[in-house]
Amino acid sequence: MKKFLLLLLSAVMIISMAGCAAGNTAPDAETAAEQAEEVPALFNKTLVVYFSATGNTRNVAVNIASAANADLHEIVPEVPYTDADLDYNSDCRANREQNDDAARPAINGGDFGIEQYDVIFLGYPIWWGQAPKIMYTFLESHDFTGKTIIPFCTSGSSSIGSSAENMHASAPGANWLDGHRFSGGASRDSVEAWVDGLGLSFGNNE
Repeated sequence: MKKFLLLLLSAVMIISMAGCAAGNTAPDAETAAEQAEEVPALFNKTLVVYFSATGNTRNVAVNIASAANADLHEIVPEVPYTDADLDYNSDCRANREQNDDAARPAINGGDFGIEQYDVIFLGYPIWWGQAPKIMYTFLESHDFTGKTIIPFCTSGSSSIGSSAENMHASAPGANWLDGHRFSGGASRDSVEAWVDGLGLSFGNNE
């Protein structure tokens, strides 16, 4: 009798364990894929880096940093641009640099830990239809492999045109998203609407 009861108890335990295992079965591939699609892409660290000769790009950059919960970094030229350097109706410094494919104006300041960022908003003014050559200096001074770059620019009338695309070769390992052009006096609301429209989720930079 005792032997029978032991056999019966063992059978009950085996059936119970089989039921638990069935209840914990991992979701199939299709279900797992559906669950993954419901989770938005999360960038843990976001940076807005910009060059601004007159302050217009700075204003947009500050608003983007606020909307995206991002850190802010200014590209500062080693030799600041004077009003004379930006006198586009003359043989000014800015014109000479834009006409020189090899021009790479020096940047003031060293490494600031760009490797810690996953997504980077890259801002600049439009000079003769293109990004200032100091942007090339910045891109070629760092490794952007695996990082997402979102360009933006400011101008009085010119579009972003080919200015962002022409910088791709200076950061070949990056994932470049489409850029956007803002007017110099772009409102905070318009900047925030653009950031929201990107459809990205930005993580906490702490």
